[in-house]
Amino acid sequence: MRRFSISPAALAALGLLSPLALEAVFAPASHAGAGHNHGGGSEEELREGESRVTPVITLEGHGGFENNLRTEGKPAHYAIDGLFGAVFEWGLANDGSFSIEAAIGPAAVWGEAEHFYGKVHLDEHDDNATKGAAHAEHGDDEHAEEEHGDEDHDDDHAEEGHAEKGHAEEGHADHAAHGHEKGQPYRRIDMKGMVQARYQPNDRLAISATWLPYAVMRSQGEDIQGVKHEVSAGITYAFGDGDVNFALGDGLESVIDGVFVNVSNHTGWESDGTYIGNYTDTWAGFGFNVDLLNITLTGGPRFYSPGSYSGLSQRTDWGGDISFEYPLSDSVVAFAHLEMMYSTEGGKGWGKGFQNHVGTGVTFRF
Repeated sequence: MRRFSISPAALAALGLLSPLALEAVFAPASHAGAGHNHGGGSEEELREGESRVTPVITLEGHGGFENNLRTEGKPAHYAIDGLFGAVFEWGLANDGSFSIEAAIGPAAVWGEAEHFYGKVHLDEHDDNATKGAAHAEHGDDEHAEEEHGDEDHDDDHAEEGHAEKGHAEEGHADHAAHGHEKGQPYRRIDMKGMVQARYQPNDRLAISATWLPYAVMRSQGEDIQGVKHEVSAGITYAFGDGDVNFALGDGLESVIDGVFVNVSNHTGWESDGTYIGNYTDTWAGFGFNVDLLNITLTGGPRFYSPGSYSGLSQRTDWGGDISFEYPLSDSVVAFAHLEMMYSTEGGKGWGKGFQNHVGTGVTFRF
């Protein structure tokens, strides 16, 4: 039986930097949240001075669920992605490597489009209702000061009530147009991409930088036509060689070989240029194999600083991710992942509770 193992350092550095990157899945043996690296793990390491180019195609279905939001319909997104790209790798001394990955492809969208973690959904319907209530209260005060002998009062009051009713209906229509109606209807096809540079000086340390552009092709609901951006940088250190396989007799004494830590910072902008915020993950992880099945667990605090548009203060969220990879052949890898994050503070357009993301798909390496 051949021994199949994926290095936790490479997996964490390339695959656990972002919830969005978990959907951009193409990398050597690798968010997100554009990814989770499903490279097969069977390719030979490059010698110093050697290089190679590997075309990669990834197909993935995924969904995001914002259960913490107190809005109608519980905002969610579903998508099917097809990403086409390549991995450029160069071998360095001490078993190190440098790689550049790039990919682009369509994303069929249901419900809302993907967006940067922590985006606040400002509810215009609630704003209209608040303004309407204030207007009504102001009207009542004026009415109390007026004498009730005005013969046109009843007619004026009826017309005013009709106008307020029309205003409420208009606000409700606007609210529906902003995309929280029940169900998640098919919207459109967007385009998404990923560019990542990774430097791994040895088999323990990995440093990476990632850019995740996402093009909304037309305005619908809360989605505004334009290009969203996320940029991130991270560093990962593995405490062992990553060669843990419980199906081959490895025991608890081998656990340290699969343990790693990852620190990464992420910053996001909406398609209209709004600065959403930034967060830093300081997560611990453990990667291991059961025969050919690779399982990676990560988790820890997320230090989040929302953009000023949200009116929210800094907070510390908590969560983690579990991911699975299984090689169907030397060039085909199936994968799945689940990320769960708990928001610790609420506010207008935001609430305490979980935001979850789940995805599954397959990667082809040529």
